[in-house]
Parts: sequence; C-alpha cells; structure tokens
Amino acid sequence: MGDTGPTGPVMDRDEVDRALARLGAEHEAIETSLLALQDHAGRRLLEGAELTGVTAERWAAAEASITLLWSCFDAYAGALRTARETRSRRRWSSREDLVELTELLRGEAVTMPGTAAGAPGPDGGPGRLSERYTLAALVDRMNQLYASSLDLVVAADAVWSALPARIDLLAAELRRTRELAHSVGVRPGEHPSGDDLERITRTLTRLREQVVSDPLAFWVPAQGSSAPGGGRPDTTVYDREARALEEVRREIDAVLAVRQDAEQRIVRLRDVLSRADRTLAEARTARGEVLAKIAATEVPVVGGPPIVLQEQLAAAAEYRRHAQWHRLSPLLESLEEKAEDELLRARESLTAVTAPLAVRAELRGRLDAYKAKMARLGYAEDPELAEKYERARRMLWSAPCDLRVAEQAVLRYQHAAAELLGGSAPRVPGQGGPVDRTGPGA
Repeated sequence: MGDTGPTGPVMDRDEVDRALARLGAEHEAIETSLLALQDHAGRRLLEGAELTGVTAERWAAAEASITLLWSCFDAYAGALRTARETRSRRRWSSREDLVELTELLRGEAVTMPGTAAGAPGPDGGPGRLSERYTLAALVDRMNQLYASSLDLVVAADAVWSALPARIDLLAAELRRTRELAHSVGVRPGEHPSGDDLERITRTLTRLREQVVSDPLAFWVPAQGSSAPGGGRPDTTVYDREARALEEVRREIDAVLAVRQDAEQRIVRLRDVLSRADRTLAEARTARGEVLAKIAATEVPVVGGPPIVLQEQLAAAAEYRRHAQWHRLSPLLESLEEKAEDELLRARESLTAVTAPLAVRAELRGRLDAYKAKMARLGYAEDPELAEKYERARRMLWSAPCDLRVAEQAVLRYQHAAAELLGGSAPRVPGQGGPVDRTGPGA
C-alpha cells in the first residue's frame, strides 16, 4: 500500500470492505438510537408541555440539537450510500475507485451547516458558516449531540415519573386529612393544625405546577456521572410537606382519641380533684385537732381547694358538650397533669399537719412497750418506775401535750427501767437534751 493521496495512503479493497462494514454497523446503531429518542415518552411530553424556566431554555437548545443530529445522520447516511455505490461499480475496484473511496471514508467528505453568527463551534472555537467532517468525526459529533439531548429527556422524564404521582398521592391524603380535621373542629383560623393544612395545600398545588412546567428545576445531577440521566429528582419540598402532614395527622389522631374517651377522662379528673379536696379537708380538720391537742408547736397552714382547676374542668365539660374536640384535647392534657400535682400537694399537706400527732403516737407506743416489758420481768409494782410511768402517761394523754416535755419524761422512764435491769441507759435520740420531733420530718 505504497500509493498515497490527499488523505494519506490509499486504502486497498479489503480495507475498504472492512471500513464499509464497520460504518454500516455504526449507521444501524445510530439509527436505532435516534428512533428510540424520537419515540421516548419524555421527549413527547417535552414537545407537548407548556414549559417554563430552565426547562424551557434547555429544551429549546435540545430541540435544535436533535434537528442538527438528524441532519448529521442524513449526511452520514448519504456519504455511506455514495461509498457503497462507488464500491459496487465493479468487483475489482480500480485505483481511481480506491482513491475516491479513501477520500469518502477517511477524508473530510461531509459538509454540514455551521453555527449561528457569534455562536461557538462544536470544538469550542469560533463558529463558522460551514463545517467539514470525516465520517469518524461526524460520528463523534452525533454522539455528543445525542448524549446531551438524551440526558435532558431522561432527566425530565424521571422527574415527571416520580414527583407528580407522589404529589397526587400526598394531595389525596391531604384531602382525607382535611375532611377528618373538619369533622373534629380543626379548622383554619381556629386551630394551628387547620392553618398548617391550608399552607400544605397551597404548597403542594404550587409544587405540582412547577414540577409539570419546569421539571429540570427539580433535578439533581449525580456527581461525577457521565451517563445520560445520571442523577435523581429533588424531593426536598415534597418531603418537608409530607412530614408536616404527618405531624398534623398525629395531632388530629390525638383529638380523635380525646373524642373517644373524653367522658372517661373527665370522670377521672373529677375523681382526682375530689380526692384532693377531701384530703385538704382532712388536713384542715387535723390541723385544728393538732392545735388543740399539741402545745408549743408550729403547724403548717392548709391551702384551700383548687378553684381554678374546677373552673377549667367545667370548661372541659362544656367543650365536650359542644364537640369542640380541638380545644378539649390540650385542656385535658394540662388538667390531668395539674390534677395529679394537686392531689400530691394535698397529701403532703396532710402529712405535714399530722406529723405532731404521729410523734405523740410514737411516744405513746414506746412508753407502753417499755411498761409491758417491765411487767413481764416482774417490775410492774416498782414505785419509782410506776411514778415515772404515770407522769409520762399524764403528759402524753393530756391536752394540750407538750411533746418536748413528754419525750423527756419517756426518756426518764426508759432510763429508770434500764437501771433496774442492771444495764446502762439506752442510747436514744434526745437523751443529751430535748429533741424537736414536731416537724414534718419526725
């Protein structure tokens, strides 16, 4: 293959036949891809949609690219057809035929219209009125145009396939939630969840319109991916509204739960507040008894009944009668916590008020226990021990009782009993001096 031409060494018949076979296979592959792009659902949707924003701009450029792509394919097919006709003139091609075929197959034999004035060329350089390509360069040019066009079509189709259907499902759930909310009194302007439902409705309506008219605004390309359609739909707004709707559903479920067991909860609240009232009444009675029976002691003041809680309980019953469940739900939750706190406060007041009586009862029990012990041991008739017992008993069983003095009398009785038994005086609190056992911690 020593002969050369303008395009280099002249191809022989075998090289020509192999090149024609390879170019024919490329022609079929390109044609198949172009027909697939032509029939792609995303391309048909883009052609028929009223596009806005970035999608409208990119689709206008893509349509021009697809038109140019078909022009390139037609020129490629024409050049290939000419080469095949030249090769088929005779079985054994002449030198003139081989030179012509080499020029067709390897030379810049295809002329294409150039770019618009001022627009960059395919290689990024300045645009020209016409461009000449080899068949290999033309294939590369078609591959570039096809990849960019397919990337846009696949991205738009992916967004349209994913987001509108999901938005419609969420909108259907939103409608059911709004109907349910309306049935329990959760309405805009009356309950925060009602306002949230209105906002979610507006956002979803606007989101669907934007997705349909400008799908590429909701497309996130994959980093480092060169494959057409590499990326994913941007569901940030959708996911946020879906979470907001779920929060509203939980709030409405809470309201529904209130509607179902409101009566039982109100009854339980009445019972808790009633027990708190009875406990406070018992504490007030006990305080009078303590003041009458115990001397030289400070008794805590007992507060009155929880009037505010009773008023709130009456309001809760009113909400239930008028089916205002959205108002009843937070009120019951607050009341249940406050009622338990009130009952605990009442019990603590009773414990604090009755502490001196508990101290007196403990001293009485201790005195009688020692007396019984001494009786079992045969010391019941001891005059000194009997005198100390009687003195302590009079102090503990008289009113008002001075607990400090009574405790010292009990300790003296214990000391005398210990001496009779031959032991040392018992180690008990207060032996070294009076002990105040009238407080709440006694």
